[in-house]
Amino acid sequence: MAALHVAIGTASAVAQPKSSGGCGEAVTLQTHDRTTTRYAFARPTGPAHGEPIAVVLLPGGGGHVALGENGCPRALKGNSLVRSIALFHDLGLATALVDSSSDYTGEDGLAGFRSSAQHADDLGKVIADVRSRVNGSVWLIGTSRGTISAANAASQLSGAVAPDGVVMTSVVTSGVRSARKPWVSQTVFDFPLDKIRIPMLLVGHAADTCARTPPSFMGSVASRTSSPRKQIVTVTGGPGVPRDGVDACEGRAPHGFVDQEAEVVAGIARFIRGGQY
Repeated sequence: MAALHVAIGTASAVAQPKSSGGCGEAVTLQTHDRTTTRYAFARPTGPAHGEPIAVVLLPGGGGHVALGENGCPRALKGNSLVRSIALFHDLGLATALVDSSSDYTGEDGLAGFRSSAQHADDLGKVIADVRSRVNGSVWLIGTSRGTISAANAASQLSGAVAPDGVVMTSVVTSGVRSARKPWVSQTVFDFPLDKIRIPMLLVGHAADTCARTPPSFMGSVASRTSSPRKQIVTVTGGPGVPRDGVDACEGRAPHGFVDQEAEVVAGIARFIRGGQY
């Protein structure tokens, strides 16, 4: 396992594609309990550099990006993964931006559903559908509360619906047990991390002061997995100013690698292709 400190500058699912003319192809899958889950699929603009690869993007917060018929998100636009979609395309990676399921579109979005077996199964359907489109490998990338979804799927799924690797940025490792909303206590440690047997990259920012994502805990996450290849990266520098309270967990802060997206995405792409961040 490699640890790195980087200082840088600034059931079968039925797909129903929609014509986009916007941010990507809006794909709707049948998921748990007669619900649907939509994702926006977009192919790369840059050279593929070998086998086709797609990244399934799991944003933080409530996970409800409110995808339109044109595949464009109408919410969570400040999330680091949403902001970085074009960067993944430039580096030859296809993207699938996943929205919350149709029964979790309220103020809290996915809320506690992120830790459920049904949610992992839903993501497995997305992975399988994306894999059929790219005929290549599919990686999960989750950020902030999206890492709860990523850890859930990576530890529970197997076979054709499992991801080929997982990347978690600003990993949720600290919960609030006394919070008014029980799901605020959820962390990636709630899952059997030892069952993660795929390559894994963990990325945090040294200046991230969000109470739920202390970068110093990434080593504990990595040590509990059975990943054959794993790396921990602590990003430093950038213009982000450490914040307090809820503001520290926003996307346009060190928590979201603000103005450092290009370097972070480039490092993620290198790792996915078998190299080091």
